[in-house]
Amino acid sequence: MYKREFDTLLTSQKIPKAVLLYGENSFFLDYYKTLYIQKLDAKEDAMVLQYDTYKFEQAYSYLSQNSLFGGVNLLIVRSDKKMPKKDLEALLTIATKSDSNYFVYIFEGDSKDARSLQSSFVVKNNALWVRFFETTLREALEILTHKARHIGLKIDHYALNHLFVLLNHNIALAVNELDKLAILNREITSKDIDNLVYSTAPMQVEQLLLVLFEKKDTFALLRQLMELGEDEFSVLRSIQLFIHQLFMFNAYIKLHGAIDSMAILGYRLPKPIEEQRTQIALRLKSTTLLALCEYLLRSELELKKAKAIDRESLIFGILIKMQSFF
Repeated sequence: MYKREFDTLLTSQKIPKAVLLYGENSFFLDYYKTLYIQKLDAKEDAMVLQYDTYKFEQAYSYLSQNSLFGGVNLLIVRSDKKMPKKDLEALLTIATKSDSNYFVYIFEGDSKDARSLQSSFVVKNNALWVRFFETTLREALEILTHKARHIGLKIDHYALNHLFVLLNHNIALAVNELDKLAILNREITSKDIDNLVYSTAPMQVEQLLLVLFEKKDTFALLRQLMELGEDEFSVLRSIQLFIHQLFMFNAYIKLHGAIDSMAILGYRLPKPIEEQRTQIALRLKSTTLLALCEYLLRSELELKKAKAIDRESLIFGILIKMQSFF
């Protein structure tokens, strides 16, 4: 089942006894978890077991007891690991046989691994599965418009669209920003968003550079950066800085046989980013890094001489040419 069908079912007031939620959209996983709690009025009584906190005995015992004050028992299990089939079948059985029991299983692992779980969530047991995909622009604007109305925020369609694009189509971030903007207690414009909302462009540049060195297609990411307001010169400067840092990482490793971003850059990078830089630096020879630096200097001159209309195609060409160096 997909989102639209699930929405229709929930509006019929017949809430499925057990549901498997999974897919590529963490916002909807959170949204429908909250919606289940609200519809069942189970804020105080729900048991939420997340990741390593899940224990079968605890979950089964919870569903086995009578609900307090005539309410419901809502069990929510959230994990990126597949639940053992024996556990799953037992929880489904006890959840679907009692009028007061409900079971929501949020699976955050790979969607292809969820296929084997689907067979347990069958309609005859008043159970079903729902897969969510990345939010489309239309869905996002509907969600943001509804959120703005709910919190009494005046903001037009164009400003909402601008907010969504600025935050790299991250609906969860966009919804959170609306709450912050509502504090201003006035109508919000696109100019307000430019002045007050922190763009995700720096994160996108980092992602672009990682994709570049993995020799994958950079077209879509570069296009997103342009939509976020980055120009060709800022992208080129980011690439030059990245290459310079790789050169320093490469030299430091050769001298010391270890890595220390604090000693290299003067500030400490988060561990995952430090490890990514190290892996790339180890793959490249010093001569390759030097050749890249020289090529980027020549490219900078070309970009400065080019007409504005030609710069976008030039930066695409620069990225493609760079990948031939490694």
